[in-house]
Amino acid sequence: MTTGDSWRERRRALLANDPNATRSTQRLLREMGTEDREDDEVEADHRSGRLAAAREYEPHARLDEELRLRLTGPNTEAGALRFQWGDALLDPVEKAVSAAAGTAVQLELTGLSAGSTVIHARPVAVAHPSDDPVLEAPLTSATSTGMQIFTRLLEALETGEDVREWSRLFDSVDAVARALDRYALDLGVTWYDAEGGVRSAQLTERGRHRAARLRDTRPRDQEITISGRITELRESGWVKVKTGTAKNAPAYDVRFEEPGTLLRMRLGLGDNVHFRVRFRQLLDAVGIARTTEYTYLGPAAEQAPLPLDS
Repeated sequence: MTTGDSWRERRRALLANDPNATRSTQRLLREMGTEDREDDEVEADHRSGRLAAAREYEPHARLDEELRLRLTGPNTEAGALRFQWGDALLDPVEKAVSAAAGTAVQLELTGLSAGSTVIHARPVAVAHPSDDPVLEAPLTSATSTGMQIFTRLLEALETGEDVREWSRLFDSVDAVARALDRYALDLGVTWYDAEGGVRSAQLTERGRHRAARLRDTRPRDQEITISGRITELRESGWVKVKTGTAKNAPAYDVRFEEPGTLLRMRLGLGDNVHFRVRFRQLLDAVGIARTTEYTYLGPAAEQAPLPLDS
């Protein structure tokens, strides 16, 4: 069973050339009163009703999942999609949904709305070997799970909500924001799930600016001592120090700003060392460490290594 076009779109197209449509619509709205619900809720009720009717005849009927991406911006007024937009945007969207789902998600293009910049897509169907039993589809697919989380994060970026719970998705959503910025585009996302649900969100200039601020980092430095045995050594000014003999003992990559300093120390593999180092973390806007590095400052007195906060 397919979702097809939005019932609103079909209705508008049907009445486009009806001179009495406006008057009829106004009269109908006066009779029905004001609909105090979001469009997504109305659309979801409509789809759920269709699904319920279909299940009267086929108890296991499900709606086809569909993703719609609407691009708007100064260069979309002609109602055409440029190839470079799709090349820059579609792969980051798929990766963002995969990151949100916690598993690889594959999407495929199914069409474009005529005269508009709306892209229609769906999850790639998983083929089952003919001799394998086909299990009943799960109520919530991985793609649907990913889309629920992805749209929730977009909403939070747009409204200024706390986004720390989605920190693992920042990089993938940032890639989407960068692609939109490159071509001055806004993105509208609508997800239609198999049970009739509808979720929509957008990533406009406001949300993209917030995503950009999340990229900003600040350094946090502390001086620590690393003691252990050298397991790797490079003339370029880099040494790996393992702090114990167990296989899972912590090991630290220590960088020498002046490679000559390391060469003059005449160290060898297996040597025990005690280094004073600068432990630097680059923290993002929500306090999450994006990168860490250890830089040699000088020799230290022999002592046990200090524990580091993870």
